[in-house]
Amino acid sequence: MAALSSVVGSSSIPQIQSLKQRDTHPRRRLNSLLSLPPRSHPLTRLHLNHLSTRTRYPLELGHGRLVNHRKKNNAWKHYSSMLGEPVTEAPFLGQTACFSCSLNRRITRPAFKRSIPRAFYDKSTFHLSKHGLGNTSVKFDHIPRATVGPDEPHAANTAWPDGVLEKQDLDISYPEREQLNLDGFLSSELPSHPKLYRGQLKNGLRYLILPNKVPPNRFEAHMEVHAGSIDEEDDEQGIAHMIEHVAFLGSKKREKLLGTGARSNAYTDFHHTVFHIHSPTSTKDSDGDLLPSVLDALNEIAFHPKFLSSRVEKERRAILSELQMMNTIEYRVDCQLLQHLHSENKLSKRFPIGLEEQIKKWDADKIRKFHERWYFPANATLYIVGDIVNISKTVDQIEAIFGQTGLENEPVSAPGPSAFGAMASFLVPKLSAGLAGSLSNEKSSSSLDQSKILKKERHAVRPPVKHNWSLPGSSIDVKLPQIFQHELLQNFSVNFFCKIPVNKVQTYSDLRNVLMKRIFLSALHFRINTRYKSSNPPFTSIELDHSDSGREGCTVTTLTVSAEPKNWQSAIKVAVQEVRRLKEFGVTKGELTRYMDALLKDSEHLAAMIDNVSSVDNLDFIMESDALGHTVMDQIQGHESLVAVAGTVTLEEVNSVGAKVLEYIADFGKATAPLPAAIVACVPKKVHVEGMGETEFKISPNEITDAMKAGLEEPIEAEPELEVPKELITSSQLQELRLQLRPSFIPLSQETNATKVHDKETGITQCRLSNGIPINYKISSTEAQGGVMRLIVGGGRAAESSESKGAVVVGVRTLSEGGRVGNFSREQVELFCVNHLINCSLESTEEFICMEFRFTLRDNGMRAAFQLLHMVLEHSVWLEDAFDRARQLYLSYYRSIPKSLERSTAHKLMLAMLDGDERFVEPTPNSLQNLTLQSVKDAVMNQFVSNNMEVSIVGDFSEEEIESCILDYLGTVGAPRNSESTHEFRPILFRPSPSDLQFQQVFLKDTDERACAYIAGPAPNRWGLTVDGKDLLKSISNISTAEVAQSKSEELHLEGTDLEKERQRKLRGHPLFFGITMGLLAEVINSRLFTSVRDSLGLTYDVSFELNLFDRLKLGWYVISVTSTPGKVHKAVDACKSVLRGLHSNQITPRELDRARRTLLMRHEAEIKSNAYWLGLLAHLQASSVPRKDISCIKDLTSLYEAASIKDIYLAYDQLKVDENSLYSCIGVAGAKAGEEITSEDGSGEGFPGVLPVGRGLSTMTRPTT
Repeated sequence: MAALSSVVGSSSIPQIQSLKQRDTHPRRRLNSLLSLPPRSHPLTRLHLNHLSTRTRYPLELGHGRLVNHRKKNNAWKHYSSMLGEPVTEAPFLGQTACFSCSLNRRITRPAFKRSIPRAFYDKSTFHLSKHGLGNTSVKFDHIPRATVGPDEPHAANTAWPDGVLEKQDLDISYPEREQLNLDGFLSSELPSHPKLYRGQLKNGLRYLILPNKVPPNRFEAHMEVHAGSIDEEDDEQGIAHMIEHVAFLGSKKREKLLGTGARSNAYTDFHHTVFHIHSPTSTKDSDGDLLPSVLDALNEIAFHPKFLSSRVEKERRAILSELQMMNTIEYRVDCQLLQHLHSENKLSKRFPIGLEEQIKKWDADKIRKFHERWYFPANATLYIVGDIVNISKTVDQIEAIFGQTGLENEPVSAPGPSAFGAMASFLVPKLSAGLAGSLSNEKSSSSLDQSKILKKERHAVRPPVKHNWSLPGSSIDVKLPQIFQHELLQNFSVNFFCKIPVNKVQTYSDLRNVLMKRIFLSALHFRINTRYKSSNPPFTSIELDHSDSGREGCTVTTLTVSAEPKNWQSAIKVAVQEVRRLKEFGVTKGELTRYMDALLKDSEHLAAMIDNVSSVDNLDFIMESDALGHTVMDQIQGHESLVAVAGTVTLEEVNSVGAKVLEYIADFGKATAPLPAAIVACVPKKVHVEGMGETEFKISPNEITDAMKAGLEEPIEAEPELEVPKELITSSQLQELRLQLRPSFIPLSQETNATKVHDKETGITQCRLSNGIPINYKISSTEAQGGVMRLIVGGGRAAESSESKGAVVVGVRTLSEGGRVGNFSREQVELFCVNHLINCSLESTEEFICMEFRFTLRDNGMRAAFQLLHMVLEHSVWLEDAFDRARQLYLSYYRSIPKSLERSTAHKLMLAMLDGDERFVEPTPNSLQNLTLQSVKDAVMNQFVSNNMEVSIVGDFSEEEIESCILDYLGTVGAPRNSESTHEFRPILFRPSPSDLQFQQVFLKDTDERACAYIAGPAPNRWGLTVDGKDLLKSISNISTAEVAQSKSEELHLEGTDLEKERQRKLRGHPLFFGITMGLLAEVINSRLFTSVRDSLGLTYDVSFELNLFDRLKLGWYVISVTSTPGKVHKAVDACKSVLRGLHSNQITPRELDRARRTLLMRHEAEIKSNAYWLGLLAHLQASSVPRKDISCIKDLTSLYEAASIKDIYLAYDQLKVDENSLYSCIGVAGAKAGEEITSEDGSGEGFPGVLPVGRGLSTMTRPTT
């Protein structure tokens, strides 16, 4: 899955958290891996199957890339749109992609994942929390909202009463039902999705069809076989994952789809193997629709694979490489959590990746026998969601392709309604209104000859395991806390688990309980992260997750406490104390009002966007809901149902239902309390103690329970009601500002008197305020009543001086940690965001500081977002204690680098290639020590000058509404206009070559062996400018001019050639030439790397090529990242270099270019309706530091891709420096016999342990196959 290269926008500017976030692979740049993570402010997210104050990661495996919520080990990767914006879906190679080995991937992408906001949430690439590493950004934190998907089916928003400051103790006024009818109403069934068609073939294959027009002219087809690692015998551990690889990558019919624009992938988890294809409905080159070809490929993959010995050997090598690649310390932690959580059943010992010694032994016959036992139509479900016009025709196509499979020689009977336990409900036929009326809703046959059935297996309940539930009065003995110690662990974390049966959400009462739990847990998260963030808390994060797992067949509540090792006891005490406080006293009236309003508003917003939910999000929601037995509703049904139950909710019931979730912690030790299913602490072996150096870390199970008991004995008081600001700027204050500054729009340039330029084709309007701030906006109704806004400030880390290294990233983090503006406290600002459903983030990158806002236009949400931006620009509060916390976080992160093979390897390479320039890696302890509050404040605020800023807004607003907000809140910003100092910064240079640092190695002592490598070299920036001052665009234009002159001298012209040459001349003269051609080149190289290094040579499981093309800085670089084994990593690096340098000897073919072009255009078309994607298009449109960006870079995007020729790709390729003197590489090897242990490059100062991502996700799923 090659990373999309940035084209129009800035690869430095991250995308707003998209409504359809997939595995949120936050963007990763070369130095992301070396960056501090965001402060963790997860909020309670409620889905039918998930309430959480943290992200949970189930387990899944595939054949290629790790697809997980947790950050990948390969932190060089970031997925960006054509405009440099990160995309919401992981990109794919032209080949395929299997999700098998991402033990960390949910069965669902977090479709429409949103959070009710909070203020100043740091979403930096410099990660500190369990969510991994990134690039320094500060995020105005959020409280969760609803999603459309198994993650968050139908939740909502926040609204407030009048008054600038109001006590939140008002009564809730929702529709009430008479008590007489209440019980009857609550016990009634929820409505079923009106457009979802279900059926079943005679051979037992179940199918579901849902028409959905987003994206248009495309569809998703997923074949889910109900078999996985849980079905493996003791000598078959990993065989389901092996079948997934061999069947998927061995399919010739799947390969025939590669040139059509289709993407394919697969994954394996405990009890599912899923093969899926995302395809256009038709292509210019095909006759008729592509659905039959896609179904035929899925039929071959799932039921008729060819287990050729050659393919088995290829995939054996790939899986063994995958096994070593994924065996990170995070994976090992997750395995520990699962092993203890499910110690009573096979889930604790059947991780999908399998066992190395067994994987090495199986032959094709052994693999085939497992396939014959489990992979047959009656043990599978086909899902089709997309731009399907004719349901009858689709059903006929399904029957034509799959109807005879399994009937020829081995008929099986159709399953009864209880055959799949929790899934039985979806076997009940329910033909929705509005669909083909002549069809029976479900076709089935049970009159098969039972005597002909071969030995096939399937389970009545999935997964087929027995759990020991954490129920009150349980007779099971209390388990002592388990302790996992490892030398690669840097931080302390402990997980308290409670395990109960899944409660199917099928009635209004079920939905009501989910709603009440979400309100309750939202309050817990907000309290912890506001009460303690204004001081120096003893914990790094405290998170509560309550979610259903279809993979694990249970509902698990997890309290996760992370802290520096020296503070672990205090951290546990605080966590237990806060859980007790909420359990004993409950939520307040104000909290109930606040979170109920928030959830309902958000649900309303999602219902309004029903026609903008992607097919893949809808499909994921259906798959997970069916696996759990939940009723599937559409967004409107979900909202109406939520509104209906909201009116019946009382404060007493919310507190009663919520208290039950927390009993296992709050009443720990009492006879009536549920017993924890497991308590697991993951801790370092050694810690750094000031004045003593490395010291052994000692901890015992009894000490953990003693810390819990201490929290139970702490005195607690009821939560006070908080005062919530309705406005940050009053009408009188605004009137005074307008009179004083008289904001207005001024001419865009000296050449024109026009104060506003509107482009009809794109709908983009450009204007400029009288204070010098340029504005771009676009009115878009694709996301109903929603909007996004981004402020970009030129400078970023590149503006850091040699005396203030790290000042910008620490300054941005300081602003985040403080969270105050004007006279408003952090708590008030965060509740203001909750009130108005504002999600915002502040981020610093190498070349920019960026603020992003997502808001609703309901209840003055847009004006509220503009008020917050105004206050940050004009009245930010810089606090000494916030600065201290920010500095300590970066110090902690720096000292955690030697514990990570990937980060250490990347860090060493970056320093070598960029001649030790600290602006592209994390600041060192010495640099951090030299910073002061004043220096970091100056470093950040000096960049906030009017003509160095640009604001872009996209949303469902009117021209009058948006211009009123712009004038009122941006026009009244008194930003200075002299920005000369912000444009001056130290030059960035690549290390002179040749150098003895061009090839380096890193060794890490570890109990297990792993290896990775990075290969990098110089490239121009997006606009053709290079670090040595060359303007490559001029030379390209000269080539084009010379060719024009030559063609004019020729007498003969082929028909159509003139138009083609004109398009080519336009491309070569276009400022976006390198953005376009480099993007296509990256696709070609990625495809070749996969085919050669992974597939043919078997040297790696995961290899990718990525380009980092800057906008403001006059340079870029490319990076190849590859994982392997210690014995193969050097050969893998050589093979990658051969592919990179072999494009002239092995010429790019028209088929390769066409596939790359189709892939990029397809992604562009899929994202073009997204507001966040348009923000990327608008980036730098009026930025003085990016002078070549103009409206044509947006208008001509499609035609420029279509005009690109193979020769153009080579013109771009020749600008990459790939010779031995320019290329840098670094190999990292981990193992017990590694050559030397990594040590910190800066030995000064005390070590502050970093935060390790924890969860039980990495071990339950395989990675993507390709």
